[in-house]
Amino acid sequence: MGAGENGTNRRERLDRFLFFARAVKSRTLAQKLIETGAVRVNSERTTSSDRKVGAGDVLTMQLRGRILVWRILDPGTRRGPASEAQTLYQDISPPAPDRPDNDPVRTRQ
Repeated sequence: MGAGENGTNRRERLDRFLFFARAVKSRTLAQKLIETGAVRVNSERTTSSDRKVGAGDVLTMQLRGRILVWRILDPGTRRGPASEAQTLYQDISPPAPDRPDNDPVRTRQ
């Protein structure tokens, strides 16, 4: 952290946060995801990869066919192991919808 910064008010670029939190495999993929409009910050759609986010911000994103809602706890400083990445956010996503009983994936034996 730089001089005068502490963990409570530090902010990070949105693309870097998504990379640090392991939502995507690279910053380039994060930038592409953001530019498609698939990410909202505090309910506002953004297409700007350099948007600053920090603790308390809520991200809503469509990723891998699911709607994910994350409350940022810490913007992070690096892309660490998955266990470290999970401490950067709180997953407040709605539960995945149940599959119908006649779903072929469920009925296979």
